[in-house]
Amino acid sequence: MAELRKGFHHELDEVKQEVLRLAASTIESIARATNVILSGDLEGADYLIQFDDEIDARSVDLEDRCYQILALQAPVAGDLRQVVALVKMVAEIERSSDLTVNICKAARRIYGHELDPKLRGIIAKMGDQAQQLFAAAIEAFETGDVAKAAALDDMDSYLDGLQRQFVQAILESHSAGHIELQVAIQLAVVARFYERIGDHAVNMAERVLYMITGWLPEHKGAARFKERTGEIPRPPEVD
Repeated sequence: MAELRKGFHHELDEVKQEVLRLAASTIESIARATNVILSGDLEGADYLIQFDDEIDARSVDLEDRCYQILALQAPVAGDLRQVVALVKMVAEIERSSDLTVNICKAARRIYGHELDPKLRGIIAKMGDQAQQLFAAAIEAFETGDVAKAAALDDMDSYLDGLQRQFVQAILESHSAGHIELQVAIQLAVVARFYERIGDHAVNMAERVLYMITGWLPEHKGAARFKERTGEIPRPPEVD
């Protein structure tokens, strides 16, 4: 039995290290995507778009390894929470990588259009903050830092504020005739992509809290449903 548990923890540690490496790749992709949209680097955009296939493959492999651990080791209590949290975190990382690809595709659509210094400055800030959020979430995961994980909400509020500031700057730039409507739309979508990356980092931090403390993140929609009906939502029955 001791050997089985030793093997379980060894496998779990290997999966954790792979998750850390996957997250590090995504943090690098955020930086590269920001450079792509600021510099108009079409070659860099193509690289990231193709690299996403590797991220997808690594994510599928990690999820499969987690499912094998669940099936073969039948973990309980804290060990079970770790495996469940890892599955969720892999999905958050993979989706964030998809969003960097979306930023690159938007950069290709606005290629050749000059952006004024104010817009460029806010894009740089959003990219930097998104990286910091992701790095903080993964550091909290690596070190088991509950306080750092809990702090991500405030960090994300700053990124949300940058998104609102950027949308206002887009409207001002379009009104002044500096950018075309289609460029303005693409830029607004890019701001949303950065904001969503921040949300995924917050979700990862919530999984860290769950893994360490057993605390489940609050789902406001589910809470409202239970408040209205006094029931626990159940999936629909299938004939």
